[in-house]
Amino acid sequence: QVRLMESGGGSVQAGGSLTLTCEASGYTATSGCMAWFRQVEGMKREMVAEIEFRGTTTYADSAKGRFTATRDNTKNTLHLQMNNLKPEDTAMYYCAAHDGDYCYGGNPVLFGDWGQGTQVTVSL
Repeated sequence: QVRLMESGGGSVQAGGSLTLTCEASGYTATSGCMAWFRQVEGMKREMVAEIEFRGTTTYADSAKGRFTATRDNTKNTLHLQMNNLKPEDTAMYYCAAHDGDYCYGGNPVLFGDWGQGTQVTVSL
């Protein structure tokens, strides 16, 4: 299995930037899809960005133009560069992975491997 560990969360003011990192250990070759999700208490978990093994990405509408997901398969790392952060970006951010060849739309039920989450808080 794959173990995932997120880092890079924190508190920033609106308009600021953060870079999240997900480190994967274990057998990562099966992680054809990796993704970032976020969740606010009482709300459903939503996909923010997903990236396939070769780098094809898909973003939530709210993230387009502001967030960039990348993965380095040689280092087994996943990143999310977040720019121009807004208060509505405040959430717990999770790294996730599954062994499919493609991301299949970022449905969270398809992801069997999850990190513990890292908190992002954006203040006015």
